[in-house]
Amino acid sequence: MQSFFEKHAPTLLTVALLLVWEGTCRIFTIDPFVLPMPSAIWDALIEYRGPIWDHAQQTFWTTMVGFAVAVVVGIVLGSLLGSSQLIYRACYPLLVGFNSIPKAAFVPILVVWFGIGSLPAIITAFLISFFPIVVNVATGLATLEPELEDVLRALGATRFEILRKVGLPRSMPFFFASLKVAITLAFVGTVVSEISASNAGIGYLMMSASSSLKTALMFAGVIVISIMAMVMYELFAWIEKRMTGWAHRGQQSNA
Repeated sequence: MQSFFEKHAPTLLTVALLLVWEGTCRIFTIDPFVLPMPSAIWDALIEYRGPIWDHAQQTFWTTMVGFAVAVVVGIVLGSLLGSSQLIYRACYPLLVGFNSIPKAAFVPILVVWFGIGSLPAIITAFLISFFPIVVNVATGLATLEPELEDVLRALGATRFEILRKVGLPRSMPFFFASLKVAITLAFVGTVVSEISASNAGIGYLMMSASSSLKTALMFAGVIVISIMAMVMYELFAWIEKRMTGWAHRGQQSNA
């Protein structure tokens, strides 16, 4: 049975860090413009809760649209890569090279093509989050044992049936692991685009706060993004435990 400290370790650590942060700012009288105290950030969250809520909704739904497209494309492309050595060898180096390009470099191009608004943010969220999904789905399919595949073919199963009935279920743990990574990256992509190519969203709010020298509001925006990303991460972790419990049964019994 877990002790109190083990069970609440993340919360206790967060509270401790906030107390150290608050105390350091007060003891050394750090300029709020450079580093606002947590209490000042909380005050900004309360004071600007209306605009923060409106911009947070914009960022959330923009991220969800880009992420949903990334999931669809990631599953399809990952399935192709994982089921065909030829496609894997042809496409994987190109995907790695594309993923190595900083996604912020695409934002000015997207602005030229689509103008300022939500669409560049959606595309940026997609571009930055689809690669982990592709790689993990392809890895899950590629790790299917050759002996098992030979047995299924001997029993008359087609390549598509092996992929649908065995390959895809076996890749589910890899898939959900990629979702937890991809959703956090999607929020990063959205905010990066909103900072320079949008008139709404948390990124836009942070840029407006920066131009007004409201550092506490900028930190408030960072916290809101962090909370949204953590909530979605925990949601996918919860779904993962219920849909792929068979893959973690041994780990859970040892915990």
